[in-house]
Amino acid sequence: MQSVGTVRSPYRNKATGISRRDIVAEIVVREDLERTLTGIEEWSHLFILFWMDQSTWTPDQLTVHPRHREDLPEVGVFSARGRERPNPIGLAVVELLKRDKNVLTVKALDAYDGTPVLDIKPYDAYDAVTGLQAPEWWLMATGRLKP
Repeated sequence: MQSVGTVRSPYRNKATGISRRDIVAEIVVREDLERTLTGIEEWSHLFILFWMDQSTWTPDQLTVHPRHREDLPEVGVFSARGRERPNPIGLAVVELLKRDKNVLTVKALDAYDGTPVLDIKPYDAYDAVTGLQAPEWWLMATGRLKP
């Protein structure tokens, strides 16, 4: 597998206190792949698959407290949305703000600066889910449910 591009972002490390929804970043697609972007500006949102190369997962780390918060229940890494996982593949739905040749400017990409991008796919209304179910602790942690 080869990366198709690289992230340029103000989001540089875990200490960066930026809300994911507010991050504006660029995806610099390899110049030899610029033609793969033909027509992409007709889409408002994209799926971005990326390699979380700064992941700190180790084989003994099978469970975590989501968001590194001890007040949240310990769950398996596949039940959490963190970076610590056996295959550190990231997935984000981003808003496409503009395209300039091989550079996409996007909003809501929570990948660190320099992160390799694995793939880019259009997001369609078909992908939207209604009737979503999530654990109560997650809804409370994200402010969608008040205690």
